[in-house]
Amino acid sequence: MSLSLHQTDKKESLYMQVYHHYRELIMERRLPARSRMPSLRKCAEELNLSRTTIESAYLQLAADGYIIARAQSGYYGTDIASLEPVQPKPRNAALPEVRYDFASVGVDRESFRFDLWQRYIKSALRQNDRLLSYGEPQGEEDLRQVLADYVRQHRNVVCSAEDIVIGASVQSLLQLLCPLLRERQTVSFPTPSFVQGSTVFSDYGFEIHYRNKDCDIIYVSPAHMTKWGEIMPVSRRMELIHYAGTKGSLIIEDDFENEFVYLQKPTPSLFGLAGGHNVVYLGSFSRLLLPSIRISFMVLPPSLADEYHRRSDYYSQTASKAEQIALCQFIRDGHLGAQTRRLKRLYSQKLKLLLHEVREVFGSSSQIQIGAAGTSLALTLSCPADGAELKKQARTRGLRLQILKEEPGFVTLLLSCSSMPEEDFAPACHLLSQIMSELSSPAPKA
Repeated sequence: MSLSLHQTDKKESLYMQVYHHYRELIMERRLPARSRMPSLRKCAEELNLSRTTIESAYLQLAADGYIIARAQSGYYGTDIASLEPVQPKPRNAALPEVRYDFASVGVDRESFRFDLWQRYIKSALRQNDRLLSYGEPQGEEDLRQVLADYVRQHRNVVCSAEDIVIGASVQSLLQLLCPLLRERQTVSFPTPSFVQGSTVFSDYGFEIHYRNKDCDIIYVSPAHMTKWGEIMPVSRRMELIHYAGTKGSLIIEDDFENEFVYLQKPTPSLFGLAGGHNVVYLGSFSRLLLPSIRISFMVLPPSLADEYHRRSDYYSQTASKAEQIALCQFIRDGHLGAQTRRLKRLYSQKLKLLLHEVREVFGSSSQIQIGAAGTSLALTLSCPADGAELKKQARTRGLRLQILKEEPGFVTLLLSCSSMPEEDFAPACHLLSQIMSELSSPAPKA
């Protein structure tokens, strides 16, 4: 065997030298596919190395797919050298880069202090002993206690840390919740757009309805009743609580974007109005912080909390333990409150500016819908083309659009201001106006 080993080579261990030698033989097909490798004993004798060193090299080769172990037979080379590498799919070069993105639900680049969050993440990573174990299935206890204080102060949600379950997303929390609701069969959502929630319930065998208050479960997002930020009034919240109590229905309150209320005072949560009875409260931090910080939580009413605890040993945590530790201290130090105030100022200003530009460009030829919260408005325009054609024409010009509704001769767009820079509002609106004019103009005769 032709192999020169460098016993004093500190850059690469002996077993890795053996590994690279055999990998080269296999990839150059000097060691034919499916041929038998030298036995561990024989190879160790020929190279004057320990059997452990050879075994480590073989195990690494097997892990990387170069050889395969057969019981009572030994190791054999694979046909990995004959496999053609997977070629990446070419990008559509016909489409330009997105210049203006009205469809994005991301966050403004200036909305978050990355330097501050990095300090808290670094602090969390220094807690060596704590990070050596898996996260608690229910979520870190100190974070749950902080969240209990937070929702009591800000949403009148009175609960204990034991009533709170933390997960990586609302969808992951619903996957924990559905098995607790086996005696219920039907669930109602506000609109078919709640696909992440309805998909989970459908997967668990629930019958899906929309805007049906007679269902066993009523899923609502009271601070986000429409895409453009309409809020459920207190009177309607009380009616829903009363009706659900009479029918024995469970309410799931997804309190999405309750922090982004600009044009009216924040309304109390359904959980608070119901005194915690027959309401599951869902909260998330993806809009307050960053979409990539995946931490959500749910507050369970007593009956469901008891059922969860009977099953809790079967669940595992989906949210990052390090991020939970960082978020806990972030909230304790008052930064979440400061972040909320910063976002309200930022997004209220941006939404007002976008509204101004839309009115300037489209004027009386449009219908504009705007709610008391959120970061979007709905714009209805006359449009002879269908929505797919409009999106296609806009995308070829570097403009991304989201279509809410189509009617004969009209289209309703959802324009988001959250991630687009303010200076882009005017040119984006003018570009949209130009595209609409071109679609409305008759094609030139040949």
